[in-house]
Amino acid sequence: MRIGTAVFAAVATLLAAFGASSASTRAASPGTVRLERPLVAHPEAVRTPATPSYTVELTADARGRVWTGHERVGFSNASADPLPEVYLRLWDNAHGTCAAPPITVSEVTGGVPVALTVDCTALRIVLPVPLGPGERGTIGFGLRIEVPDGIDRFGHDDEHAMLGNALPVLAIADAAGPHLDPYTDHGESFYALAADFDVTLEHPANLRVPATGTSVDSPGSPGRVVTTATARRVRDFAWAAGAFTQISGASATGVDVNVYADGGVTASNARAMLDVARSAVDTHARRYGAYPYSELDVVLDDDLWFSGMEYPGFVLDRVQSTALVHELAHQWWYGIVGNDEYTDPWLDESFAEYATDLALGRTGEGCGRDVAWSAPTERLTNSMRYWDAHPSRYEAVVYDYGKCVLHELRRLIGDAPMDRLLRGYAADHWYGISTTAEFKRAAQAATAHDLTPFWARHRVDG
Repeated sequence: MRIGTAVFAAVATLLAAFGASSASTRAASPGTVRLERPLVAHPEAVRTPATPSYTVELTADARGRVWTGHERVGFSNASADPLPEVYLRLWDNAHGTCAAPPITVSEVTGGVPVALTVDCTALRIVLPVPLGPGERGTIGFGLRIEVPDGIDRFGHDDEHAMLGNALPVLAIADAAGPHLDPYTDHGESFYALAADFDVTLEHPANLRVPATGTSVDSPGSPGRVVTTATARRVRDFAWAAGAFTQISGASATGVDVNVYADGGVTASNARAMLDVARSAVDTHARRYGAYPYSELDVVLDDDLWFSGMEYPGFVLDRVQSTALVHELAHQWWYGIVGNDEYTDPWLDESFAEYATDLALGRTGEGCGRDVAWSAPTERLTNSMRYWDAHPSRYEAVVYDYGKCVLHELRRLIGDAPMDRLLRGYAADHWYGISTTAEFKRAAQAATAHDLTPFWARHRVDG
């Protein structure tokens, strides 16, 4: 996802391969706080709050840097036990301080805000009455978003604002309790269930606003436009705002692809990246199942410090073709087949890298055979807590070695069984959650080989 400063192949090479042309809490009153396919039912994995839905109305300032309005969140209790509270993750407060948070929540309804924790990125809300099994609840709150300086997945320069992870979303509680992991800048901490988003963004008419989902623009007040974005069964919602140029085209299977470019991206590079996206989305779909959304937005900005970052139906990218193919692979590996990105980063990053190799016709022959583990505790399946403590090893192990493990598994069980394994695994976890244990069980079921030594040799625990 955030592939640091790795060097990628040129656009022309890829086209040839494709054959393509925290704020402090102020409890002045109990309701006010200022900020610090359906889910696959695996018997061992009850995750709640479930079936979330988000309704958001926001109005932008003149430059798309400050957004204010309201958010409403509906959810149900999938657990057999009463649900007494929920947590909102305010991920982008990691880009500020508790004294000056970029995300501010106020006037909470449907529950009582208690405390901001995890460096003001988590807000606990106690429900008025514990929600019984199968019951549905709703919370609402005022929302203010101030986009900080600097182009990032959440940040702005003079002309463009990126709003990744800007909307508060529900934290998942499972057998391990509520997931309140810290934000990480080396990778991702995100872990969310597929949800429905209905988002209304009112903004100046001179700003284009690409977003997750399918968007429709309509006239607002004089000089303003209302962008209404609808997204079904997605894990997050992101958007951007700025004076982008836009070009569009459809993939061969009918996915509408829009490329939005900042002023530093040439028209020829934007066109080449559009061709990459159109081809890549269909290539991944042939392997892992049809892309389930009708629209895909790609935002290009060569001032991003990282190579690319994906959200459902929305990708931030430099003009780097391999990075774009990787981010589009994440539409399946995390977007459709979800995982706990903090605990199991290999389940989306290694899989997306492997998918990128296959899309580019790379066999991975010989890769990973000379791996030198840096410590006895280093495992492919380590969490982001480990990689944040050993950042120089993150890409080498999780991206590079992780994809090699999947190539080695393919060589062991055969090309056709591996293709059937991944396509079937994606189908079985469509809009659901993948775990290492479940993937290992699925892989073992796909072959007569005993994979126990294979997992041990490649340090795949779980």
